[in-house]
Amino acid sequence: MTAVTGRVLPSVASVCRTRAGVELKEFFRQRESVVFTLMFPVILLLVFGAVLDYDLGSGVSFTQYFMAGVIAAGILGASLQNMAISIATERSDGTLKGLAGTPMPKSAFFVGKVVQVLVVTVAIVVILLAIGTVFYDIALPTGSEWLTFAWVAALGSAACTLLGIAISSLARNGRSASATVTPVALVLQFISGVFFQFSEVPTWLQTVAALFPLKWMAQGLRSVFLPDALAAQEPAGSWELGRVALVLGIWCVVGLVLCVRTFRWQD
Repeated sequence: MTAVTGRVLPSVASVCRTRAGVELKEFFRQRESVVFTLMFPVILLLVFGAVLDYDLGSGVSFTQYFMAGVIAAGILGASLQNMAISIATERSDGTLKGLAGTPMPKSAFFVGKVVQVLVVTVAIVVILLAIGTVFYDIALPTGSEWLTFAWVAALGSAACTLLGIAISSLARNGRSASATVTPVALVLQFISGVFFQFSEVPTWLQTVAALFPLKWMAQGLRSVFLPDALAAQEPAGSWELGRVALVLGIWCVVGLVLCVRTFRWQD
């Protein structure tokens, strides 16, 4: 702590905790954000689980397959979409400019955003797993599969969060960010094996999907929810967990570089 003009400034850690609390309060007070980010994946699971109840082979139901995709879509919404829209809104209404003019370390702002994404992501995952096990008899990961689940979700969330922060600089306000990001996110979900089997996606669209992190995040999560017999239906005939880690890691680096080069505190 440092004394300035007779006052003792709080530590950076204390400021980061306070900022994280503010971010969480602001998120959960916005009904639209909660419904779209937190409840949308839940609604998808309930609707698709009720309507598309059929066997994919090897004793695997579509709902079991869909669980990996809907979790990946939920992470995408909590990170990329949420960050792009909220930061663009805060930039256009002057919130970021005001924060930049305070003694608050700029790092505290980003820590707060990361904590918000983490908490919302964990909430989404817990709710989806609870609904899946209670209503659809989803078989949960076991043993080391939980470790795979954790690093795939963490890397995917990190990559999407950084991309969301970078994309926020392209929009003039939250409304334009939503109009830009949401359709792109929906298209990626359709071609990345979220709403139906990835093997049913045309080959050229599979190639397009492979350029983005969502496809790899969904594939990595499928490896923990599905038996190895279904890995043969993947484009490479395996789960390719090494490549999943590599691609998501590359996107983390790309996202970080874009954030550093493009982020601005005011229009």
